[in-house]
Amino acid sequence: MRYIAAANPPGAPMTGSFAGAFRAFLTAFLLLGSLIGMPGAAAAAEAPNWRSLEKIYRQLHSSPELSNVENQTAKFMAEHFRKLGFTVTEGIGGTGVVGVLRNGSGPTLMLRADMDALPVLEETGAKFASKVRMKNSAGVEQPVMHACGHDIHMTSLIGTLQRLVSIKDSWSGTLIAIAQPAEEVGQGARNMLADGLFTKFPRPDYNLALHVSSALPSDSIAYTPGYALANVDSVDIIVHGVGGHGAYPNTTKDPVVLASSIVGSLQTIVSRELSPLTPAVVTVGAFHAGHKHNVISNRAHLQLTVRSYSQETRQQIFSAIRRIVRGQGMAAGLPEDLLPEVKVQDEYTPSAFNNPELAERLAGVWRDKMGAAKTVKVDPVMGGEDFGRYGQVEPKIPSVIFWLGGVSRKTFEKAMQTQTPLPSLHSSTFLPDYKTSLRTGVEATTAAALELLGDE
Repeated sequence: MRYIAAANPPGAPMTGSFAGAFRAFLTAFLLLGSLIGMPGAAAAAEAPNWRSLEKIYRQLHSSPELSNVENQTAKFMAEHFRKLGFTVTEGIGGTGVVGVLRNGSGPTLMLRADMDALPVLEETGAKFASKVRMKNSAGVEQPVMHACGHDIHMTSLIGTLQRLVSIKDSWSGTLIAIAQPAEEVGQGARNMLADGLFTKFPRPDYNLALHVSSALPSDSIAYTPGYALANVDSVDIIVHGVGGHGAYPNTTKDPVVLASSIVGSLQTIVSRELSPLTPAVVTVGAFHAGHKHNVISNRAHLQLTVRSYSQETRQQIFSAIRRIVRGQGMAAGLPEDLLPEVKVQDEYTPSAFNNPELAERLAGVWRDKMGAAKTVKVDPVMGGEDFGRYGQVEPKIPSVIFWLGGVSRKTFEKAMQTQTPLPSLHSSTFLPDYKTSLRTGVEATTAAALELLGDE
């Protein structure tokens, strides 16, 4: 290249045989670049328009919608799927969107992004911060914020689809893109499946999703083979009593005392009934009882979150809760018709199990693409994600959900050095390092898709 530059200085016209030779060399150079990954016209054509993607992210971030009422977000995603040539169906499982792109024979890969935001008042100070207030599905007006990174998930999906569509000659198979509602309330995946996601549309051979992490650098990803996220159950315990005057407790059956005893006893389930090697959580998040200093109420209400991985552990915990609650009520002298009630709510999120072989296979791809230092194997967490439902439908579909870093590396390293806590997911101050996160998310998901599509 130095020789050509010397023989033909910048700005000088190329003429005659030299021009022809240069054009031939340039064509060969660009072709070689496309084959071995060198920068060139072909490689540039494969890259998404990052500025456009960043604009999409800011638009989604500033206009969040709550669970089950993601109407405008769904239309936005459907429009982008159509622009890329997908056959699009809206209204699956509520506001869910399904896009199908057939590109020859080969496997079927489903890529999923969730759409709903949270009832959180944003305090990030970003110029594009959400100022949205809207009514939820129950008609209650609330502030709304994308505090869990679903805006990153959607934008990364759009960028990945752009990349895959631009290099269709590099893969073969069927691509299913879904924009899912109501992840935050554990209903979206269930509702889309019930509405025929795997019967009206091609059944996937693989399911793939990502989730932003508030504890990883934005130029990195993390994965977990096996159980990655937990079963999440909401449990209500209604403790009945016999109310009366606070000055004469002997004439009552105090539900506050009974409920307090139940709270303490519930903590023995994990510590004394499960194996120390079996992860689980039983947390009493709310305790409601009474209205006045000197009145013993007739009722107390406990609200629990219960976390586990396996169905066996989940059912064991439920059985223990019911036994403890009933036993404590009997010990307090309550008659049969006043014994406490245990209600397991329908708002259930199953554990997310990453197929171990698939997870390690993709991890190898990511290490090659992004580097071993930026592809981290991490322990499972007790958070919940209803993506797990897609892999539980029989016969089970190999599925992987991986973590996408959301914190700038500079901020992350400073926090590690100073032991400063970073804003967590669901925090009013959580704002991803979106420019880098989007690039990392698109790169990682595209690499995984190219590994799987065309795999006979």
